[in-house]
Amino acid sequence: MSKPQLLIDTDPGVDDALAILMAYAHADIAGLTIAAGNVGLGHTVRNARTLVDLVGAATPVFAGCAAPLVRAADEDAAFVHGQDGFGDIGFPEPAAALATEPAALALLRLTRERPGELNLVALGPLTNLALALRLDPTLPARVKRLVVMGGAVTGHGNTGKVPAEFNVGFDPEAAHVVFEAFPAFDLVDWEATLRHAFDDAEFDGWLATGDRRATFFGKIAATARRYNAQHDRHGLVAADALAMAVALDPTIVIRSETRAVAVELDGGLTRGATVVDWKGRLGRPARANIVLEVDQARFAAMVRHALGVPT
Repeated sequence: MSKPQLLIDTDPGVDDALAILMAYAHADIAGLTIAAGNVGLGHTVRNARTLVDLVGAATPVFAGCAAPLVRAADEDAAFVHGQDGFGDIGFPEPAAALATEPAALALLRLTRERPGELNLVALGPLTNLALALRLDPTLPARVKRLVVMGGAVTGHGNTGKVPAEFNVGFDPEAAHVVFEAFPAFDLVDWEATLRHAFDDAEFDGWLATGDRRATFFGKIAATARRYNAQHDRHGLVAADALAMAVALDPTIVIRSETRAVAVELDGGLTRGATVVDWKGRLGRPARANIVLEVDQARFAAMVRHALGVPT
């Protein structure tokens, strides 16, 4: 069976790192396009290059948007991931090169070179993808499949604004552009990731028995794990890893519902909220396949393999 072919848009970030390690373990990666989000663009680009070094790959890394499309973001997530996004460990300057092509142009070029072949996995704010769509609205026709980690479909959220999830809330206009442009996409929301967290003790066992990738991830995840434990988030919450599992193997999804999804752009209390038309009242196209449950054992097996845990 041939490996999935991925193009990953991301803002590394601790959970992004685990997702990218999963991608390298299970797929071929055409490129990493990088946006600001969890931390500033200088850090997210450097972190992507550090991951390329870790796995010994030659994946091109493309720097993208340093800020949201329209309004400045209210917050980043350095208080969770560390000021550098990787737990403030102080890794040396990575050797992996940074491509000169901007991320949005790379998204367009790679999908033109390989139409219908690449699964696009969006793990961060959707700024790069929205910019690419504004440059070329035909992009969705060339993407085999789009998987988005974002949203909070019943309004719990994980930002300073009650209903909003971070990736969508960081750049709501970009999420609006993407959600309206793609005729179909898989949406893995924040609340699904909470339901699929890993037991802390079990995950610690994986880190103890894995290879250098497990050692690396254990280091960078320590700050985020402490934050989650102090804020009533139980277990190892692996948001982007869950989206990556769905991208790598769609049959892992046990339960999902396809609904119309929109993004609130103006509300003083609700800007960035993901609004789901659960009852079909608005008559809008149902584009988002909202992932509600996956096979947790298979998800865990994919993560263990990415961390080099012996079978």
